[in-house]
Amino acid sequence: MSTPAPDDRPGTPPKPAADERWGAVVVGGGVAGLVAARELARAGVRTLVVEGRDAVGGAVRGHVVGGLRLDAGAESYATRGGAVAAYLEDLGLADAIVAPGPLGSWVQLPGGAGPLPRTGLLGIPSSPWSADTRRTLGWAGAARASLDLVLPRRVGARAGSLGALVRARMGERVLARLVRPVVGGVHAADPDDLAVDAVSPGLPAALREHRSLARAVRQLRAAAPAGAAVQGLAGGMHVMVDALADDVLAHGGALRVRTRAVATRPGRLVAVELSDGTVVHAERLVVAAPASADLLRPLLSADGDAQDEVLGFDDGADVRLVTLVLDAPELDAAPRGTGVLVAREVEQVAAKALTHGTAKWPWLAAATPPGTHVVRLSYGRSDDEPADDSPAGPDARPELVARALADARVLLGVPLRDEQVLASAVVRWTQSLPRPSARHRDATAALRAAVAARPDGTRVAVCGAWVAGNGLASVIPDAVAAARTVLD
Repeated sequence: MSTPAPDDRPGTPPKPAADERWGAVVVGGGVAGLVAARELARAGVRTLVVEGRDAVGGAVRGHVVGGLRLDAGAESYATRGGAVAAYLEDLGLADAIVAPGPLGSWVQLPGGAGPLPRTGLLGIPSSPWSADTRRTLGWAGAARASLDLVLPRRVGARAGSLGALVRARMGERVLARLVRPVVGGVHAADPDDLAVDAVSPGLPAALREHRSLARAVRQLRAAAPAGAAVQGLAGGMHVMVDALADDVLAHGGALRVRTRAVATRPGRLVAVELSDGTVVHAERLVVAAPASADLLRPLLSADGDAQDEVLGFDDGADVRLVTLVLDAPELDAAPRGTGVLVAREVEQVAAKALTHGTAKWPWLAAATPPGTHVVRLSYGRSDDEPADDSPAGPDARPELVARALADARVLLGVPLRDEQVLASAVVRWTQSLPRPSARHRDATAALRAAVAARPDGTRVAVCGAWVAGNGLASVIPDAVAAARTVLD
């Protein structure tokens, strides 16, 4: 990545300065903030990005573990709609787009492990009688799921959640053994708490067209590029962060890290007070990070109780990711494919998911020595108690690393030993997985309306996973739209 100006170099605390004037300020240097900043900078707007962490990228940044440059957060993106692939092409990364290995993934249930449907969506099978689905559901579960093909259209039509829809169309066993573990791993939430259109925007329309949940899933999977539900980048998704940051800088923007926006004042030029005491005056403001009420409250058209209602967001899940680099030739056979999602009822495992990185991504397998494997375990669901604030890093939380190794033994079915751990890292993400519930969707709509309705004409927009929903397929188009809103 190219080197920014001295005061804006990632990792360097900014020097306090007098009041500044910019064309736009973007609060939050995650992918949403960088996408919005790129849109503004390329439109000729002098743009400043402020980020509280020591580097930009948010939940898509990278880190080094055991000499390997790996993703510290997201390691793939959903292919639905093709929006992310098109954006990566615009960034010049089309040749880096890769599909995961064709091994499939598994689910860990109280009674043991079984394969997930390779052509499913959020665990919903497109073929209830396929061998992988039948192995995990059993004959009774597959038979109940297949009733979906003949049930009247009205069954599940008024379902208020993804869980209610699956339960009505395919039965409790599909929900418990397939959908709940997948949704817990992807969204850190229970499907009974999630709105269908929030987690799968195309599913309601496809269901209305095909009258069957299985056929709707089949159509959505067939429409995905090469039939894959996810893709990634050779080298890791953090490669995108470098490309975005380079483009913002190349078009006159600046990235200021270790700097938070602590207060705002409305007006023809919105004033943003930064943590170093600087006050930035700008014609446009984009809030691209989970914002405090104090930051947004002065910018809302509503007041009093109405503001509390608008700002009543779910906090989202507190997630910890534990990466292990292992000397484990016994994993060469990829005994659980590309990874394992864990049912909540499994008592002997605390993790909600495990990704076998070197089995999932051929580029990573090629970058590691023979017999060396990278696995990553995820901890934390939306209804878990918040984790403590102890530091995370390469040498942090040895007890969590030990827990991760113990969980990996169970999930991979291999007796891994302590001395096989070559390197490890623990990363904590807070508010990175907002629960895509109907309540959250309504609060987001109210917030956008309140920001857009400012009578003084201040150009303010919000974007990021906290309002757009989980995943780059939601975040990137929303961030582009937010930037264009303040440009217009």
